[in-house]
Amino acid sequence: MPTKTFIDRSKAKFVSPWRLVSFAMFVMISSAVFGQQSDSPQGVRGPAMDESSPMLNAWDGPYGGVPPWDKVEVTRFEAAFEVALVRATADVQEIANQEARPTIENTILALDSAGAALERLDTLFSVQTGNLNLGPIPTIERSVSPKLSEFADSIVQNPKLFSRIEAIYKDPTLQSETAVRRRLVEDRYQSFIRQGANLSDGDKAKLTEINSRLATLFTDFNQNVLEDEKRYVTWIDDPSDLAGLPESTIAAMASAAKERQESAGKWAVTNTRSSIDPFLTYSDNRLLREQVWRNFYTRCDHGDKFDNKPLVTEILSLRMRRAKLLGYPTHAAWRMQRTMAASPENAMALMMRVWPKAVARVREEVADMQRIADMEAVEKRRPKIKIEPWDYRYYAEKVRKEKYDLDFNEVEPYLQLDKLVDGMIWVASELFDLRFVPSSDFPVFHPDVRTWKVINPKQEVVGLFYLDPYAREGKRSGAWMTEYRPQHRQPKVSIPIVSNNSNFVKSADGQPVLISWDDATTLFHEFGHALHGLLSNVDYKAQAGTRVARDFVEFPSQVFEHWLSTEPVLKKFAVHYQTGQSLPEDLVKRILKAKQFNQGFATVEYLSSAIMDMRLHTETADRIDPAEYEQRLLSELGMPSELPMRHRLPHFLHLFSSDSYSAGYYSYLWSDALTADAAEAFEEAPGRYYDRQLADRLLTTVLSVGDTIDPADSYRRFRGRDVDTNALLRKRGFPVD
Repeated sequence: MPTKTFIDRSKAKFVSPWRLVSFAMFVMISSAVFGQQSDSPQGVRGPAMDESSPMLNAWDGPYGGVPPWDKVEVTRFEAAFEVALVRATADVQEIANQEARPTIENTILALDSAGAALERLDTLFSVQTGNLNLGPIPTIERSVSPKLSEFADSIVQNPKLFSRIEAIYKDPTLQSETAVRRRLVEDRYQSFIRQGANLSDGDKAKLTEINSRLATLFTDFNQNVLEDEKRYVTWIDDPSDLAGLPESTIAAMASAAKERQESAGKWAVTNTRSSIDPFLTYSDNRLLREQVWRNFYTRCDHGDKFDNKPLVTEILSLRMRRAKLLGYPTHAAWRMQRTMAASPENAMALMMRVWPKAVARVREEVADMQRIADMEAVEKRRPKIKIEPWDYRYYAEKVRKEKYDLDFNEVEPYLQLDKLVDGMIWVASELFDLRFVPSSDFPVFHPDVRTWKVINPKQEVVGLFYLDPYAREGKRSGAWMTEYRPQHRQPKVSIPIVSNNSNFVKSADGQPVLISWDDATTLFHEFGHALHGLLSNVDYKAQAGTRVARDFVEFPSQVFEHWLSTEPVLKKFAVHYQTGQSLPEDLVKRILKAKQFNQGFATVEYLSSAIMDMRLHTETADRIDPAEYEQRLLSELGMPSELPMRHRLPHFLHLFSSDSYSAGYYSYLWSDALTADAAEAFEEAPGRYYDRQLADRLLTTVLSVGDTIDPADSYRRFRGRDVDTNALLRKRGFPVD
């Protein structure tokens, strides 16, 4: 997962995922986000080249240079990409055409250093597309993506370059290299093979055509989702329609209306998960809940120009053709070559082990909710209802209150965003001796962004951390980690620069931002990804930080979620926004007691999407109707009618805005099996979650090693054995086989 990694929270209660690619990723060619193509981009004619653009320059400033957000000029991106692609192409050709005997230094590592201007520019541009997707950015992305695809393929399909890599791979002296360097070479060689380096010229041309088209379709899919999220807003102008909503939610809705320049006295439920979830959980107005739910779950499914179903059909068809061209039976078989699961069958086996248990739990949860709904109908003398998807969260909260005497409305006043940010940083200090010092030494891309220097016990700055917490127009929904620069020591020391990006809704002026328990969990999850990048300690950037197998990358982030509910964090940082009092101990106990509550919903919501992903990408049909397929498979699975998949196909960004999570959405469950087992290790440790010996082992065996070793070996070194997958069932409160 080389430079400019985007990682999203998308497991049982996780938000959508999406990753873009920079030059280093093009070289690794492990995620194929933009696709791959042959030859150089020469001959593609766009705007005049812009040699003078400051966005092409090496980053200056402190700490080895920082992203020059203050020098970004949106209108110059396209012309700057023309220059960067020409320079990167020249770098690759120089490596491929050299006369010197192929070595790791002059070929493998040289590729890591090549195309620096393109890598820097792509980092700046990707932040624009994800966080500030306004004005000309969508048009520029549609123009640039196919060119990046062409460039990616030009690397893989360069016969001279591949012959050098192959020579290094087959050289007997490779066995005398360190295990890390052998793995670096082996991964590079195998990635080129997987991407078609050995294809005939005719098949390479076909691959080029497929990948170029996919690059365009991915961009169109993403832009359509952004557009539908902007277009569908639920407006409320009657205060009685706010019944049941917490004050913080109402304030956030008023703020959202104000941002859209609506007059006072209106409230807006925007079409993003961070806005709709609290509304569906607390609103007493069932008709409005249904409207909000339908707006969100029918995104890009309206039969208009933003309808993504035709794009899904074409993407699936192209992926199937590409897999066969590359010698694989299905897209899933191709994508899973470098994963812990190794095959679609192994991934499906774990999912189908959990699925019936989760569905059985949903039926229990629905029965509890239906009983309360029936009682309300009698008490309030109104017609009975059947629990529908827009009712699930609402009545689940009533069941939680009944069973555990826990109302998360009581908890939210204690969950201040700023205080919880302090809490997650405090945990990093306690576990890993890191200090996060707020800094204004470097520019940011938006006034909302906060920055910190990360300092080790030797008082050295070892990383930079950016936090962009708030929703805004032009920002994609969800939460994710981005890496602006990876850590590495060769050919020179480079400290990591990472960011967390979220979509919390701002409250009224001067008021603290209060977030839900689920959102607080997301906050800690994404910070776990950030720590994975910041604590990296490797020689080569191709192996740094989060550049690990897709089904291992979520392990560190999912583990870090557990620190939110630890007693020190709740006592120190979960403080009431008005009184300053800590979360009462009795309330803490009730929260911990209810940890397994609603796990049927959480698991089925996620797992239905994961199974859908794997089944779609093991199909061999040339054309698939997404609407028919979705309905048929859910029926076959026995999907409970009371809840939807977390991501329906027309807006499933993980799968169709890139290749990166395709046939990989299962990875959250796979990683959570590791997470559950690791959490039990902390539960059993003398110091529990603050046991320094165990935290040190997590650091030295997982967080710092990146992809220098096989992830299965990494986990064995941490746990002392293979994973016990029964821990996953125990964590969710499901019966163990």
